[in-house]
This record gives sequence, C-alpha cells and structure tokens, in this order.
Amino acid sequence: MDLASPSTNPTYSSPAITSPATATTATTALVAATTSPSSTPSRYENQKRRDWNTFCQYLRNHRPPLSLPMCSGAHVLEFLRYLDQFGKTKVHNQTCPFFGLPNPPAPCPCPLRQAWGSLDALIGRLRAAYEEHGGRPEGNPFGAKAVRIYLREVRDFQAKARGVSYEKKRKRPKPRVTAAPPQPAPPPAESSAG
Repeated sequence: MDLASPSTNPTYSSPAITSPATATTATTALVAATTSPSSTPSRYENQKRRDWNTFCQYLRNHRPPLSLPMCSGAHVLEFLRYLDQFGKTKVHNQTCPFFGLPNPPAPCPCPLRQAWGSLDALIGRLRAAYEEHGGRPEGNPFGAKAVRIYLREVRDFQAKARGVSYEKKRKRPKPRVTAAPPQPAPPPAESSAG
C-alpha cells in the first residue's frame, strides 16, 4: 500500500512526509533493509506492517478523514480508546467488589479492555513505522507527551484494578568474573639423606 503517493495523500507543509519523493525513497530504503530475496519479514516486521495499515485505515475512516501529516497525539489517543472495544483483558471498575483481586472468584460486568502491555508494544511499533514511512522523529505523534502520560495512567490503573504489579523487572547484575589470585607454590620437599 503506497501511503505517500499524491493520489492518496495530499501534500501538507508539516514535519511528517512533506514530499512524495522523500516518502518513496524512505519506503524503498525500508523494503531494501527489511527484506532480502532469500528471507521473509520477521514476525515483528509483519505485526508492525499490520498495525500501520490498521492505523492508516482508522485515519481514512475518521470523520473528517485525516491525512498522516495532520495526525497529532490527540488522534493517537482516540485510536487507542477506539481499540479498547476489542480488548480481552478484564479491568475492574473501582466500584466492583473484585477491584484489586488478581483472580476474581466469580464473573462481573466490568469491561474488557486492551492490556497495557499490548498498547505499549503497539505504540512502539507504530512509532518505528511512522519514521520508516518518512516521518520526522521530532514530529512523531506516537511519541507525544500526551501518549506517554496516557500509557502510564493505563498501566497504573490496570495494576490497581487487577491487583498486578507492573514494576520494571530489575536485571540481576552479572557475577563479576575475577581471576583467582594465584596460589603460592608449596615449598619444595627436602629430601633427607642420612
């Protein structure tokens, strides 16, 4: 899908995708870098492509339709909220008797939402895809402060609602390999000759 051709996306003066030639060069470089004749795209690359296509479809279906250069962090937040309806993670409301329990004993009417980890990974893939499609890093709507704050709030609320901690896993320090000090050689045995 060519998202940068003049027939599908008008050109706007914006930090992202300002000319079809730049986008075509970026797309060509992306294809050359991610695929070779003997290899297939990785699972990550396939998922990133699907996520990017989904986001672009969302922008086209938006009322009024949005072009990528006009997209902002607010539109990314709308997209994340839209995705919540397809979530599979039970997130208890504060009034629910199971609020804060990791394994509730019975069903409840609380909504299913997108898990924080899924949203965080999605934003990471879309952030990379945006730049691969010619967007400038400083104008990347997926890296906007509002998006980072939203993800942090979702993480914190889901942690409380589900009774799950999202603490960063600390890496164990690798044991330092130090050379053992050389053992002093035992003194030579004296022979007793008579």
